Amino acid sequence: MRMRNVAIFSAAVLAGALAGSLVGPRPAEAVARELIELQRDVTSLLQGQKDLATQVTQDHTGMRTIVDQTNSSLGKIEGTMGSLQKSVQDVQANSGARLDTMSTQVQGLSDNLEEIKSRLGKLNQQLVDLQNSVQSLDAKISGSAPSSTPASGTATPTAGGAASNPAPSADTLYSNGLRDITSGKYDLARSEFQDYLKYYGDTDLASNAQFYLGEISFKQKQYGDAVAAYEKVLTNYPKSFKLAPARLRKGMALIELGQKNNAVREFREVVRRYPGTEEDRQARAKLKELGVAVTATR
Repeated sequence: MRMRNVAIFSAAVLAGALAGSLVGPRPAEAVARELIELQRDVTSLLQGQKDLATQVTQDHTGMRTIVDQTNSSLGKIEGTMGSLQKSVQDVQANSGARLDTMSTQVQGLSDNLEEIKSRLGKLNQQLVDLQNSVQSLDAKISGSAPSSTPASGTATPTAGGAASNPAPSADTLYSNGLRDITSGKYDLARSEFQDYLKYYGDTDLASNAQFYLGEISFKQKQYGDAVAAYEKVLTNYPKSFKLAPARLRKGMALIELGQKNNAVREFREVVRRYPGTEEDRQARAKLKELGVAVTATR
């Protein structure tokens, strides 16, 4: 019995030892496996961080390239804008020198148009008069027989009875005056317009001739004479289509004479009398330049 118990005890000890040998190492293997997995995760994390850093570096390089390209483009644009601005300034400088001549030429064209209209009106009237004369002549012929001898009052003009050399025609004087003022021959143009007023002062274009006398004086910096010439347009020709430009140019001549208050009064009159015209626009611009209101304040 005792031997049996010893055998059982020995078997139990052996089983315990065997179980201990089998069960004891398992926690160490699990820890090692976890360490290996943790190390693998850390390695993967480090690799991801490295990849991220590389990507950030690449993105930064790309952005830097874009920024450099943008700066380069901006530099080119600034250069182009500078060249464009200089070109605009050059154009303004050149056009400013030609503006006064162009304005005179435009006025000359406008005057030519008015002259053509006037001529057409006169031709129409002459046609009516001629038609009336023909009808009157027909009536006389049908009422009486024609005479076979010339009338006693009819005479053939002779060389001795010829009239003295007449003045140049109105058309010639006016056209020559316009041509000479636009080409800068101011003294000659003045003489031609003065002759026009002397011989044809009651025609439709007389106010234009008077206006151009003012323009000639203005261009020759004789501003007092210019003011007087423009004033004659306003006073002597109340129906002239040169009233608005005459009043505007009178104001500009007064500025040159240092008479600011009188000039302001003329500019305001232009705005009041001729709204919506080119002279109205220019008068408003001059008032703004002078720093005064368009209309007088009470």
